[in-house]
Amino acid sequence: MNDTFARLLDAARAARLKAHAPFSMFQVGAALETADCQIITGCNVENTTYGLTVCAERVALLKAISEGHRHFVRIGIVADTEQPTPPCGACRQLLWEFCGNLEVILGNLQAQTARHWLKDLFPHPFDADSIGAAGPGAV
Repeated sequence: MNDTFARLLDAARAARLKAHAPFSMFQVGAALETADCQIITGCNVENTTYGLTVCAERVALLKAISEGHRHFVRIGIVADTEQPTPPCGACRQLLWEFCGNLEVILGNLQAQTARHWLKDLFPHPFDADSIGAAGPGAV
């Protein structure tokens, strides 16, 4: 694993510790790298109504966008699972729309890692092309 990936996964591991997951106890951390090498982190935030729970990936993405970032290189995601866990469908959709074919680096607490491209995790996205409009996810 190269230094960039290690730095991203370390940031995601640290973010994971801030998760608010009193119901599932499933803490996830994400670290989104911007085109200018900044790392924006997020953790999952649960709600009693599970449908209002926000995943770590979406927290990091929305935080980055709200801070003015618009171009992203990769995201690191860490959970305490046997195998590194990829983002859920809702996160894949938002990541595709705002980041395009992002590099996805997965990790767990046992230092296992996996590397994917978002287009491989989300091969047939619904995006701006689907409605005949240009958008950042269109590749």
